[in-house]
Order: sequence, then structure tokens, then C-alpha cells
Amino acid sequence: MRDLSVYDLFARNARIYPDQTAIVQNDIRLSYDQLLTRVDGLAAGLTAAGIRKGDRIGVLAYNDLRFFDIFGAASVVGAIVVPINWRLSMDEIRHILTDCSPKLLCVDHTHEDKGRELQQSCGIQEIWGFHADAAIRLDDRMLEGKPVDHQPLATDDPFCIIYTAAVEGKARGAVLSHGNIIASNIQAMATFPLGPQDAYLNMLPIFHITGLNLALTLLHAGGKNVVMERFDARRTLEFIDEESISIIGSFPPILSNLLSEMEGTVFRLTSLRHVLGLDNPETIARFEAQTAARFWTLYGQTETSGLVTFSPAREKPGSAGKQGLLIRMQLVNENETPVPVGESGEIVVQGPLVFQGFWNQPDANRFTFRNGWHHTGDMGRLDADGYLWFAGRKPEKELIKPGGENVYPAEVEAVILEHPDIEAVSVIGVPDPTFGEGIKAVCVLKPGRSLSAEALIEFVAARIARYKKPRYVQFVDALPKTASGAIDRMQVKALYGT
Repeated sequence: MRDLSVYDLFARNARIYPDQTAIVQNDIRLSYDQLLTRVDGLAAGLTAAGIRKGDRIGVLAYNDLRFFDIFGAASVVGAIVVPINWRLSMDEIRHILTDCSPKLLCVDHTHEDKGRELQQSCGIQEIWGFHADAAIRLDDRMLEGKPVDHQPLATDDPFCIIYTAAVEGKARGAVLSHGNIIASNIQAMATFPLGPQDAYLNMLPIFHITGLNLALTLLHAGGKNVVMERFDARRTLEFIDEESISIIGSFPPILSNLLSEMEGTVFRLTSLRHVLGLDNPETIARFEAQTAARFWTLYGQTETSGLVTFSPAREKPGSAGKQGLLIRMQLVNENETPVPVGESGEIVVQGPLVFQGFWNQPDANRFTFRNGWHHTGDMGRLDADGYLWFAGRKPEKELIKPGGENVYPAEVEAVILEHPDIEAVSVIGVPDPTFGEGIKAVCVLKPGRSLSAEALIEFVAARIARYKKPRYVQFVDALPKTASGAIDRMQVKALYGT
């Protein structure tokens, strides 16, 4: 008996809900039966193109219904999907492609030129485009009616690789298995709950774990996925009413933008039941007061296939919720000993949602999975009622999250130190009214040099993803040091973290 794969979700729903709407994008509406036909056709096309079990397929595109085609078809042949963050710089994307070595890169119209340039420098065999005028069009590779060779897959076989920020600066790929995805889906479906009556608006990028997780959960549940290429507040509100959207994901500043757009309008939003994500308690309370939706606060990582803890925000505003159904969690001290209730410790987890490890990173994997637990690098405390209160990152794994993105200070610091006028820098996270957390660079100039904050910000933006550029810059005469002579980041935060 073979294990379940992500493809089985497509096949099951085509049998049970053949005529029910599976995917909506612009004027295209696909039933589950039609979606399976596309998936099987693309699987035959991948086989004809020489894509085999274990090969990687990169996807560089805005949200598109063809993500679902690729997810299903790759699961047939045993290929591994690599959704790529299109916000990254060319050098950052090149690092990802060099690391995972995809045979095939799929692109939309916006990213085709970038894909062609990357093909030459990264040794990619073929580029398939989503758009009508692509040199090789993905839709034309759907060989409908051709026999499909279903590769036997195990639960632990890789389904996708999602690249996430790393302390050292270079992104590393978190390998998620078919079993990880299916377990994550089941946990979400059981908790909220979700079923074929639900509809999800894909406005979060599918290259991120939250967007990917919610999209595949609704597909697993037999619900409807409505695809938005990119977030737009007005269209989001229109879609919620037009398509009876019941669940969305949200990170700052999405809720604030929706609230601003709702002023003076007649949007009903009566179908919206669940909003999953992060925001400040005041914004959440305002949104819940104006809609029937329940906001779920949460904690999770790419490495945990999504959610570790979650609960309705109104239960304990400011907390990250309670432990999920399919996760085992402890908070431990530096000696790996569980800490008492109320004390802060590192969050460590086990269970079917925990990823398979980082791609090509054996040393990092040994460290991450020491003692049989995935060490998240995040700190928290549990209260007497079992709610998790997030307490930041371990000092050596300091992380900044502007608008839900992950940015490690070391990566930004390395770029800033390339500037000829900079002597020293410490990058920290500070409260930000728009994005929840903002990036601040506290800099020391070389003697006799001058530099504006604006010039430094653009210097950084030209070299790495623009969401990683500092939003705030402060020039100081000196940075505090530890006894060993290193910059004392905690002291920098205490002095300049407002």
C-alpha cells in the first residue's frame, strides 16, 4: 500500500466533488474534475520533458492558478517544487537556484526576462512560461490523454523546498515532505474547521509557507481557492463579497489597509469567518468590530509547515495561542531542560509537521535536530492556561519581521559594511506603525565622512531585496561593545530601539 501524496488530494476531490469549483482566477473557473485533467496532463508533459523523481522545479511568479497544476503534477512524477520569492534580488535568486539546481524553471510574464538571464547563469535546462506568448508555454505541455506513470512516494519524500532567511545571511531551503503538508492541512481543517463550503482568497504570496499552507488546506478540504496575483485592498474586499470568501491570511499592514479602504463603503463581508496571521491587538479589535470574522493569532515557522500554536486573538490578546493538535512542544533552557510555567525558554517541537531538514545543510541539520527536537531559535513562555507568549529570538538568532517577512540583521549589516563611508553598524528591529516591526540601522561613519540616511537606504535596496532595506537610520559616534569587543546588540536595542 503506497503512502498518501499531495496528488491524492486532487484525485480525491475530483471523485467526490467533480463539479465543485476548485480554482478561480480572473475569468477562469476550474472544477475539481477539470483541475485533475490539467494536473494529469502536465504530469505527462513533465515526464516527456525528462523530469524524474527527485528533480527540482523552480517557480518564479506572482500568484497564479498554475501553481496548483505544478503542485499536483510534480507529486505524480515525484519532483520537488521550489517556489521562489520574487521580491529577492537577482543575486539572492541566483543563490537559491545554484543551491537547489532545478532542471525546469516556470515563470510568469513579469519574470520571464529574469528567468532567461538566470537560465544561462544557473544551468537550467528549460524555461516554461505561464503566458500566451511564452517561447515554451506551460499550458502547451499538458499532454491530455497520455498515460501517466505515477511514481511510488513515501510520506517523507520531499514535496517542496521553501527558502527562508538564515543567520549567516544566505537563504537556506527548508524541505517539506508530502506528509508534512498533509498533516498541516488536517490540523487546520480540524481546528477551524474547514470544509467544501469554504473559500480562501490567495492574496498572501504562495512562495511563503502561510500562503502555500492555506491554499493547499482549502484544496484538501474540497473548498474554493480564489487567486489574486498580488494584494490589493479594494479588490480584496470585492472578492470577499463576490466569491463568498470565508478565510484569509493577514500580516501587517493588510488589516490596516483593508480598514482604510472600508471607510465610507458598502462592503458586507458577511461570509468572512476566519482571519489568520499577526497584527497588533488594537487593529484586530477594530477589524472584528466591523466584520463577523474571528482573528486567529498564531506562531509557526516554515520549518514547522506552518502553525505550531494558534487561538482566537480575543481569548488572550497579545498571546500566540495554544499548541496545535499534531505538534509536540516544549520550552527548554540552555541545558535542554524544560522550564517551569511562566519562565522563558527556547521553543522546541516534534511531530509530523516538522520539516525534513535544510537542503544541502548537514551541519545545520545536526544542530537544529539535536536531542531529537527541532530547535526553533525562538523564545517564549507558557502561562498557566497553556497559552504561548512569544519572547523574541535567541540573541545569536536575532530576527526582524517587517510585514511578515524574515530578515536577519547580519545579512543587512554585511551589505551596509560594503559602503565606503561606514565604519561599523548594528541592525535592529524597532516598532513600526505600518509593518509591525521595522528595520533600523545604527551606524558609525568613518572619520571625516558624511552620508545621508536616504543614500544609505538606497545603497542597500540596490543590493538585496527591497523589503530588507532599513526603514530607519541613525548615525552615532560609537556603538556599545561587549567585554570581548563585539558589538553589544542588546545594548544597542536598549539605547536606540525606539
